[in-house]
Amino acid sequence: MSDNFSTDFAGRNFILKTNYVAAQADGSALVYYGDTVVLVTAVSLKSVREGVDFLPLTVDYQEMTFAAGKIPGGFFKREGRPNEREILTSRIIDRAIRPLFPKGYYSETQLVATVLSVDKENDADVAAMIGASAALEISDIPFKGPIAGVRVGRIGGELVANASPEKMQESEMNLFLVGRKVTPSRSGRAYDVELVMMEGEAREVPEDIIVDAIKFGLEAVRPVIDLQDRVRQAVGKAKRSVEEAAPDEELIARVREEALPGLQEGYSMPRKLERYGKLGDVRSAVVKKIGGDDAALCKKVAAIIEHLESRILRDMIIQEKRRIDGRSSTDIRPIHSEVGVLPRAHGSALFNRGETQALAALTLGTSSDEQRMDYVSGEELRSFLLHYNFPPYSVGEAKSLRSPGRREIGHGALARKALIPVLPPPEQFPYTIRIVSEILSSNGSSSMATVCGGILCLMDGGVPVKDIVAGIAMGLLKEGEDVVILSDILGDEDHAGDMDFKVCGTEKGVTAMQMDIKIDGLTEDILRKALAQAREGRLHIIGKIRETLSAPRSDISLYAPRITTVKVKEDQVRTVIGSGGKNIRQIISETGVTIDVEDDGTVTIASADAEAAARAVAMVKWLTEEAEVGKIYRGTVKKIVDFGAFVEILPGTEGLLHISQIAKERIAKVTDVLQEGDEVMVKVLEVDKSGKIRLSRKEALGAEVK
Repeated sequence: MSDNFSTDFAGRNFILKTNYVAAQADGSALVYYGDTVVLVTAVSLKSVREGVDFLPLTVDYQEMTFAAGKIPGGFFKREGRPNEREILTSRIIDRAIRPLFPKGYYSETQLVATVLSVDKENDADVAAMIGASAALEISDIPFKGPIAGVRVGRIGGELVANASPEKMQESEMNLFLVGRKVTPSRSGRAYDVELVMMEGEAREVPEDIIVDAIKFGLEAVRPVIDLQDRVRQAVGKAKRSVEEAAPDEELIARVREEALPGLQEGYSMPRKLERYGKLGDVRSAVVKKIGGDDAALCKKVAAIIEHLESRILRDMIIQEKRRIDGRSSTDIRPIHSEVGVLPRAHGSALFNRGETQALAALTLGTSSDEQRMDYVSGEELRSFLLHYNFPPYSVGEAKSLRSPGRREIGHGALARKALIPVLPPPEQFPYTIRIVSEILSSNGSSSMATVCGGILCLMDGGVPVKDIVAGIAMGLLKEGEDVVILSDILGDEDHAGDMDFKVCGTEKGVTAMQMDIKIDGLTEDILRKALAQAREGRLHIIGKIRETLSAPRSDISLYAPRITTVKVKEDQVRTVIGSGGKNIRQIISETGVTIDVEDDGTVTIASADAEAAARAVAMVKWLTEEAEVGKIYRGTVKKIVDFGAFVEILPGTEGLLHISQIAKERIAKVTDVLQEGDEVMVKVLEVDKSGKIRLSRKEALGAEVK
């Protein structure tokens, strides 16, 4: 017998079922949002693996194809490796819940969100996020929730929550944000809802509207936070105790005495590898001196040093008002960029910001190069691809090269969202666009360097983008009333900070954002200041990009395919293709072009050879030409009848050559002059309303084809 709990969420019924399925999990919730159904389970082992001093958390979001009444493709006909949407949703849930487990909790923990039904009206990722929180809330797993996710859009000037995917196509923004219940309240209400995580895209939306959207979304999740409270009170289990060992003050003091001078010297070194080398030497020496051969003691010493490093960095920034590399909180690292660095790529750029360096390469293709994304909610044809690679040498490491992980896919997706709003429409620029960003050196903000390198390589490749986009990573350090917002953060500042906030956009407004928060107390005032400071930094970076290349080049690369579009009637598509693709194959064979034919009659011809493309266009036009009265054609006699002959004057187009129009003199039989297969010059006398064509040979005698 299940326990059902429901509430109204964004105008639709939202149901949580517990004690219904997956009873052996520590916590499980079956979520119904319309006909979208998601099962979320949470399991955490009771024991801790020896030597583990971190939270081994795994989050897996999976979409079952039966949820949409589909059978998987491929040979095995079963679900395989996760697709991009599954990976990105797994990351979103992970980023929201990971900071909310208590310190010192090291049990291996797994959340699995399985989409069992989709209705194409209610987003499964929203249901999965809330289900993840509910499963943890009713379990015995310690968790500082509840949290809830919501998708916010702005349609016709009005903010909306959880609009259908179809309606979201009209929205000027698509923000997925997660709020957490926080008590005691600073606002005088029963509790506050504070931002935990945010990710989204926008069409150059001003910062003040973004803040309004966040406030709107945090208010919208209150019903499902209240719902989870009711569920926990009714069926929740007692939480496991998490025992944190009392700090060994004597050991801490000894480690501090031994390590502090060397660590401070290390943090005075602005270059990353020099700094890391010094810090590593200090760490190794102190661990060896104090820990000796005692593995457990060595681990304690290492943990104390790690905390001490974070403390040194935070004190430098908050109290001493200085950063590792000497910048102020608002300064941007030195920027240098180049374009055209790869001769045969269709566009290329090398973007440097401090010690972070991204190489962006552009490739232009045809519609046949589009990526087909097959999701349970339907197929998507993607004509803009952006792939982010993070090789080990970029951080001075030597590791095996592997396929892209969740981090690489997430960073690439964010950069792609940032650039989409400035791309030209397909009607203006009918190319498939692919950008590859190779991170050659990294010291923070590599995803934002990808955005900057990406816009430069687009402009270098002659893509008529609408505006310049730049990205910046912001940080936050907050202790009591002391708040420092950092522009263009380094990797160390990200690790020791309380917020990672990436903002991309043009001079007009924001195009993409991503925020992860590790603390409570992110107020509206802090958020507005962070966005305003990010805008100032973004405008500075845009100015630097303009110094390298101020506008797209007037033409695409010599090595890129030239695309010509020819429009034919829908009923002529079969003629262009030909029986079994015969006509298409002949055009490709004779000209070497690439041809794509759409059902609506759009014929796309691509070739780097302008002359070959022109020949292909002429062949398509010849195949689809319609008979013109008064024009003379060279035709082929296809069939002879008593009263005349049927002559093909254009591919698939025949007309009647009456016996009286064959010769100037009277003839007794058609075969006295013509035989099947003969080529003959004929003039079009008439095309009637039904499309029948009347021809004359005698009026064409001695004339030339026009």
